[in-house]
Amino acid sequence: MNRKRLVLFGVALGLVLAGGVVGWWGHTDGGDLTIRETQIETDGGTIDAYLYVPPGVTPDDPAPGVLATHGYINSKETQAPFAIELARRGHVVLAIDQTGHGYSDPPAFSQGWGGPPALAYLADHELVDEDRIALEGHSMGGWASVAAAATYPDRYESMVLAGSSTGSSGAPPGNATFPRNLGVVYAEYDEFHWLMWETETAPAAPESEKLQSVFGTDERIETGRTYGDVESGTARALYQPGTTHPGTHHSPTAVGQVVEWIERTTGGDTSLDPDDQVWHWKELGTAVALLGGFLFLFPTIGTLSEAGALSAATRSVPEPVAERDRGWLVSVALTALLPVVTYYPLMLLGSEAMPLTAVTPQNETNSIVLWVLGNAAIIALLLIVWHVRSDRTFAAARDRYGLDAGDGAGTLGRSVAIAGGTALALLALLFAFDAVFGLDFRAWVLGLKLPSALHVRIAAGYFPAFLAFFFALELLLHGRLRTPAATDSLPRAIAGNVGLLAGPFVGFLAVQYGWLFATGALPVPITALQAIIAFQFVGVLVGVGAVSTYSFHRTGRVWVGAVLNALLVTWLVVASQATHLPL
Repeated sequence: MNRKRLVLFGVALGLVLAGGVVGWWGHTDGGDLTIRETQIETDGGTIDAYLYVPPGVTPDDPAPGVLATHGYINSKETQAPFAIELARRGHVVLAIDQTGHGYSDPPAFSQGWGGPPALAYLADHELVDEDRIALEGHSMGGWASVAAAATYPDRYESMVLAGSSTGSSGAPPGNATFPRNLGVVYAEYDEFHWLMWETETAPAAPESEKLQSVFGTDERIETGRTYGDVESGTARALYQPGTTHPGTHHSPTAVGQVVEWIERTTGGDTSLDPDDQVWHWKELGTAVALLGGFLFLFPTIGTLSEAGALSAATRSVPEPVAERDRGWLVSVALTALLPVVTYYPLMLLGSEAMPLTAVTPQNETNSIVLWVLGNAAIIALLLIVWHVRSDRTFAAARDRYGLDAGDGAGTLGRSVAIAGGTALALLALLFAFDAVFGLDFRAWVLGLKLPSALHVRIAAGYFPAFLAFFFALELLLHGRLRTPAATDSLPRAIAGNVGLLAGPFVGFLAVQYGWLFATGALPVPITALQAIIAFQFVGVLVGVGAVSTYSFHRTGRVWVGAVLNALLVTWLVVASQATHLPL
């Protein structure tokens, strides 16, 4: 193994280790908190959860309890900021995977989004004071909280809806007395203002008639003011932190507001100031570990591509087909623009047009699949047009595209082995990280989780679509767009391809959120979910561009990059999405 590769292995593993130590420290408050993996058995299947237990809590000395529930296409890990800070203040916190999310059994949306059975479990837990229980839910998790409160009205004392509402998408409606002692933490730039509190803009939430009816007033609601009375269960307060919908569970201000309300209404330990927070160390640690896991891919690819019989799958990088002429510039422009232009139409169409089946049981994955297949078709069409207009034959360009199969099935098999071995090495690294630190690789809304057996089964159905897309992308990046400069310099090639793939989505999000911050609403409000998903696209496309380019330069062919990216992205997407059928 060459020295540079050894150093990169060391850097990658060092980042994973350092990230794990820092993340564990933040997640457990320096080891003071005990975090137990918990399964709640119900008639509708198993609900997976973390139970955060503060020091000194025993069956003889129980503590106030909090049920914390994440939003749509998230998992219990995104509730860590709330869970950590509430547990530090003496609450036993149950953070669940909603039904059909994370490791909880599908289908999604069943059993009141998982809220009622989770509340029943928490209220009966020996470590919890059943007379002092609060509910906290972000986005769709708020609907789970409202459903739990309606099912068991005598088993909780207060509630916080973070970026959520009553009476939306089947959640029970609210009024001046239900839910009990309600705190609403609603971001000033929440993308779902039209869905949650039915206003034209997010900043207009205090003027929402729906919210006012819950507060028992017909006047504009004053943020920070307490309406009603805690003792009678009619207390209400509205907070508007200056963040977005997904930012609500990553905002020190919002976390502090949630903590303050729950402590006020359940009598928790108020000795810590709401601004005294450590959860960000957990988030920093898992983000550093995610970076380390990403860097780990490159020396692994390089090592496997030179290992024994697998080295027969590699060759030198072929000469490029393209030159930096006018046609090349047009191709670059189309490559940059088309994925963004097709993003909203194909994503929205996919959620409606692709049926939920045993092979395609995840609604948002279906949206992504239609987008990738649509773009694969566009890439294929552009390549055909370019070859016809330039009077080239595909057969003549095949070798220079990295499409040759060497000795046939042997080369293809070795290429698949290199890709599969790299993915398995990353899986083993994540398994060890989870076993030692109890964490996953995660940066805000982008998280790489260990797949469950069900995730593996579902991924097998989606894998061919992602493989088709990444095969087409390989042909585009390393065929039509690869110039002599990108052939001679690996760093330049990686930078160019990463910028070409991820850069347009950065610009796209800048326009979307610039509009939101200026006007209080997205340009097309109903695209709120797709706008939030686009943040993950930026991180994914950075990884795709780098892995694809590095693999091509190490093997001289497109096979490893296409298969490896398809494996990794299918894994990441499927494990992070909601499953909508009872498989």
